[in-house]
Amino acid sequence: MLDRYFIDTNLFLRYLTNDVPEKADRVEALFQSAERNEIKLVTNALVIAEIVWTLSSYYKLSKPDVRDRVLGILNLKGLDIPEADLLLQSTIDFADKNVDFIDAYNQAWATQQQVNGIYTYDRKHFSRFDGITIFEP
Repeated sequence: MLDRYFIDTNLFLRYLTNDVPEKADRVEALFQSAERNEIKLVTNALVIAEIVWTLSSYYKLSKPDVRDRVLGILNLKGLDIPEADLLLQSTIDFADKNVDFIDAYNQAWATQQQVNGIYTYDRKHFSRFDGITIFEP
C-alpha cells in the first residue's frame, strides 16, 4: 500500500497561481510523484471550496478561469478526493450557472441525495437549476 498524504489548500494555490515559482515547482514535482504512483495524495471538499473562494476573492479570477483551474486539480492522477463527482459538477455549475460555489455544491449534493426540494431564502441562485423545487418556511 502506498503512503498517503493530505495536501492542503496553500499547495494547490502555489501551483495554480505560480506566485512563488520555487514553491510551484516543488508542488508540481509532488504531483508528478503521485502520477507515477510513488505516493498517494488526498484532499477534501473543504480544500476545494477554499481554493475556489481564494481564486475568486483574493486573486480576482473570473468564474470560468477558476472553473478551469479547479477542473485541472480534480483531474490530477494520483489525487484522491472523496465526493469528486459532486465537486466536478459543482465546479461546472459555479461558472456555467453563475452561482456561488457552495450553492452549486449543495444543489449537487441534494440532487444526489434525491431530496424533494430545498428550503432556502436564496431563490436567486437555486432557481438557476432545473428540477429543483424551492420552498420557504
